[in-house]
Amino acid sequence: MHTVVVGTSGTTAVDVIAVARGGARVELSGEAVAALAKARGIIDALAAEPTPVYGVSTGFGALASRHISPELRAQLQRNIVRSHAAGMGPRVEREVVRALMFLRLKTVCSGHTGVRPEVAQTMADVLNAGITPVVHEYGSLGCSGDLAPLSHCALTLMGEGDAEGPDGVVRPAGELLAAHGIAPVELREKEGLALLNGTDGMLGMLVMALADLDTLYKSADVTAALSLEALLGTDKVLAPELHAIRPHPGQGASAANMLAVLKGSELTGHHQDGAPRVQDAYSVRCAPQVAGAGRDTMAHARLVAERELASSVDNPVVLPDGRVESNGNFHGAPVAYVLDFLAIAVADLGSIAERRTDRLLDKNRSHGLPPFLADDAGVDSGLMIAQYTQAALVSELKRLAVPASADSIPSSAMQEDHVSMGWSAARKLRTAVDNLARIIGVELYAATRAIELREGLTPAPASRAVIDAVRAAGVEGPGPDRFLAPDLAAADAFVRGGHLVSAVEPVTGPLQ
Repeated sequence: MHTVVVGTSGTTAVDVIAVARGGARVELSGEAVAALAKARGIIDALAAEPTPVYGVSTGFGALASRHISPELRAQLQRNIVRSHAAGMGPRVEREVVRALMFLRLKTVCSGHTGVRPEVAQTMADVLNAGITPVVHEYGSLGCSGDLAPLSHCALTLMGEGDAEGPDGVVRPAGELLAAHGIAPVELREKEGLALLNGTDGMLGMLVMALADLDTLYKSADVTAALSLEALLGTDKVLAPELHAIRPHPGQGASAANMLAVLKGSELTGHHQDGAPRVQDAYSVRCAPQVAGAGRDTMAHARLVAERELASSVDNPVVLPDGRVESNGNFHGAPVAYVLDFLAIAVADLGSIAERRTDRLLDKNRSHGLPPFLADDAGVDSGLMIAQYTQAALVSELKRLAVPASADSIPSSAMQEDHVSMGWSAARKLRTAVDNLARIIGVELYAATRAIELREGLTPAPASRAVIDAVRAAGVEGPGPDRFLAPDLAAADAFVRGGHLVSAVEPVTGPLQ
């Protein structure tokens, strides 16, 4: 099994996904252990002094003015975890919780939090044992960190609350720790606070969304090319010289992908046949511009994620010169904005894909295809309701594109009077990404059927490869009406699993 070593200088998206989705083992580097011990020495020295230090010998948030005596400090750390573990609603997905835990461990190992090495090691042990704390959908405002979600994780380290074992069964966390030989931690000064103060949940979801969208944007280029081909459109609009004079990188990449898929097609270039068309519709002609803008949005979001992955987010922090200083680095605005920006791009990509599907089904705009791609229109409804389903998904994408980060509800007696709502932005982006895969699956289903209905013209070799692969995956071709939901589910799984991209790349080469 792959092992991820956590050092002092952050982590990578590849490592996050390996731990969250691949179950990779986690180890602490010697450098990290030394940094943990050094920072802890600074915290211990401050804890012994009579002068109050925020997070070490005081209360938190609006209660920071109270100096806490030494005999109450362990109780203080336990209490902040227990009281902040106040999430509600459905459970969050296992991969999200594992990403959350791993990213918190990444910050702890930076040597800027003052957490003891044994606490960090327990965090790694819990991940390696496959123990997943029960974290709930609601509770984070995306400021002062993802407080409630991280608190539920910290509660598991203390042997309290509920967690899911590697067998998928939810049990008391103390029982799971004992079954794996893990001793619960007894938190000391600052440690409870340090385990809660981070953007780890929203960041983990951003990293995974970017990985999924990389596949989906390539898939959307393929289905756009298939739709262009099925509609007898022209590939001249994809010429590199046209995109070179508007040099947005994403646009050029999307156009190149579509052109590679269409190479060798006998279906393109017939827009002057029959009733001549001067130009294809925007949903066909402007596909690279829309998908390309989304790709460039992803590039910006990836830059933000990389910076956050290299960050140490806590309050207060231990600086290299030994100072312990309060700060506002826990505010989720940088991550929240790009999560919302991605949801907007996803909604537009889904919208343009649905417009192409609708065009394929409309006999007045499909240039010779049967109504709704039906076998016997009137007796058969064809893909009429598949487009309804796609439209419903697009409508939800538009609602999900409303930015969460534009909102703020003050909390903690107005001490925390401006928050990011980044966790909410991340949660709705996950739903949007799921819906986008379904929408692309419907376009794939329609476009492949339409191409097969174009008798006497040979599709591009890449298109033929897609049709063969999707039929082998259980998505049936043209014919009389049948139970449609299984076909749509199979098309969705084909797209979501990256099989559409892998079907064309042996012919086209790697897509951009």
